[in-house]
Amino acid sequence: MKSEYFVSCSFGADSTATAILAIEKGEPLSALVYCEIMFDKGRSAEVPEHRDFIYNTAIPYFEQHGVKTIVLRSEKTAREWMESRVIKGPRTGKKHGFPLSGRQGWCSIKRDCKLPPLNKFQKEHPGAIYYEGICVDEQNRIKEEKLAQGRYLLVKYGYTQEMARNLCKERGLLSPIYKFTKRGGGCFFCPNASDGELRHLRKHHPELWAEMMKIQMDPETVRPGKFRVFEGLQDIERNFELEENQISFFDFT
Repeated sequence: MKSEYFVSCSFGADSTATAILAIEKGEPLSALVYCEIMFDKGRSAEVPEHRDFIYNTAIPYFEQHGVKTIVLRSEKTAREWMESRVIKGPRTGKKHGFPLSGRQGWCSIKRDCKLPPLNKFQKEHPGAIYYEGICVDEQNRIKEEKLAQGRYLLVKYGYTQEMARNLCKERGLLSPIYKFTKRGGGCFFCPNASDGELRHLRKHHPELWAEMMKIQMDPETVRPGKFRVFEGLQDIERNFELEENQISFFDFT
């Protein structure tokens, strides 16, 4: 049976550059696999600019080059997870609300809304090889077994993170999300989002900011009034307003 080769693609710079290299270097590639977390049944959890880039720019580009994108989604939405109740421990009966921030690489929404469809896909494609967007300057992330299997095309061709980003930019495939954040994709409501990303969201997508405020202020959640562990959206918004007032003051001095 012929082996299948996929790029696990978030359409951030590293995974996109991996897909570009696979095509341009003649590496085997069956399809891109993108798992989209949905905020609710009708809206994506992706930062809007990134989602538009994925569907209007990236997917059409790779289709034109003969590579399809398989889009996976969980039956459970992020909003459903937030509304679900804790079933054990001292907070039993409370709504989950926002996932906890600060734990590197860990997210309950990722666990319940992203991993299940990915795991199901992997079971349906036994023996498949999944290219990963890890660069040559990320030695702490490189695993020898996967390196030997040829899963790191960016490492194979000597690409650093900067080179990967430049490759995407040259091909017109650098997501606009990089204009206001360093992370290449992710949920708009993520507590680990940078202040720059939250500032952009509040200014350009006030309807999403209002949704986040509504979730945070629900008194039935585990941490009412909190977005991050020790900080609420109202605190973040207050800081933004102070910054804006300072800028306005200096404009007139």
